[in-house]
Amino acid sequence: MKSNFTDEFESPDFYQLDDLLTEEHRMIRGSVRDFVKKEITPNIEDWAERNHFEYSMVKKFGDIGAFGPTIPTQYGGGGMDYISYGLIMQEIERGDSGMRSTASVQGSLVMYPIYKFGSEEQRMKYLPKLASGDWLGCFGLTEPDHGSNPSGMVTNFKDMGDHYLLNGAKMWISNAPKADVAVVWAKNEEGRIHGLIVERGMEGFSTPETHGKWSLRASCTGELVFDNVKIPKENLLPNKSGLGAPMMCLDSARYGIAWGAIGAAMDCYDSARRYSLERIQFDKPIGSFQLIQKKLSEMLTEITKAQLLNWKLGKMFEDGKATTPMISMAKRNAVATALDIAREARQIHGGMGITGEYPMMRHMMNLESVVTYEGTHDIHLLILGQEITGIPAFK
Repeated sequence: MKSNFTDEFESPDFYQLDDLLTEEHRMIRGSVRDFVKKEITPNIEDWAERNHFEYSMVKKFGDIGAFGPTIPTQYGGGGMDYISYGLIMQEIERGDSGMRSTASVQGSLVMYPIYKFGSEEQRMKYLPKLASGDWLGCFGLTEPDHGSNPSGMVTNFKDMGDHYLLNGAKMWISNAPKADVAVVWAKNEEGRIHGLIVERGMEGFSTPETHGKWSLRASCTGELVFDNVKIPKENLLPNKSGLGAPMMCLDSARYGIAWGAIGAAMDCYDSARRYSLERIQFDKPIGSFQLIQKKLSEMLTEITKAQLLNWKLGKMFEDGKATTPMISMAKRNAVATALDIAREARQIHGGMGITGEYPMMRHMMNLESVVTYEGTHDIHLLILGQEITGIPAFK
């Protein structure tokens, strides 16, 4: 059911960052923005209210090149740069964080490791179908008892001669209930972490759905359960092992989150700006009052700072200079900024701000997941702390 909501979004660009973008960047952003206005915003409040994952969006994301935009074109990817990738994530999360999760998991956490660590046979088998949206993928790292400490994972596999035998469970896995393919991280008999490609239909592999979520309600979340699953030996990712492999995937995904969260912030700001000019109290628009202007000014300032941070990080990705602590700073800053802006925007809208007529409450609930997953707010602070002092505070 489509809402009567008309998407009038106008992107804030106070420091004229568009001057730093190429014509191709602006074209990519414009096409994804138009897609979001047509396919996501008219439907998203209904999907979120019903806790409904609209599976038809998977193929539509594939059609617009939202899956694996930085993967080479020979494997079905977009062959784009990291600024383009960031802009795509920004526009999709402006529509909804759950929608962006679907896209960034597919690109950064499923396609990226297969491309980076997989064999040529694995790349040719899986990447084109994932890029097109014919297949949906998920990424299995987090476990029920091992979230911020993934090195403690207990999911394991044993060499049975002609195949591996996989046992264990993963939790809080985006896309899991509908996924055709899972990139799963597990320990071998020596305790070394490896990536394995697990396919839907393998005996002993199940993906129970997580119910009762108040966040990311328009995306599907579930578990991955492995009960003596036979994994063909050719499904082991051969080119990298150890915890550093999934961490590289998370670096790529966290970069996308930094852009995406600011998309959500921009949506809340733009709604608050327009509402402040339309809502009349004491015989004049509430935008004429000092406290409202203060809120809007602070929102625009923080969005502008984050836009500059994300753009510079994108350039460093292109130059191979982006480090994990740099990515942590951008992810942590963007999500905290977006949460603050969503809350302030909700206040500007008064009682109307808690309804589905406006996007703030949905963004606020979504961002409570985004501030936790792929490294919590505090874990990213400690990653930065270790970079500053040289002392790890995790143990």
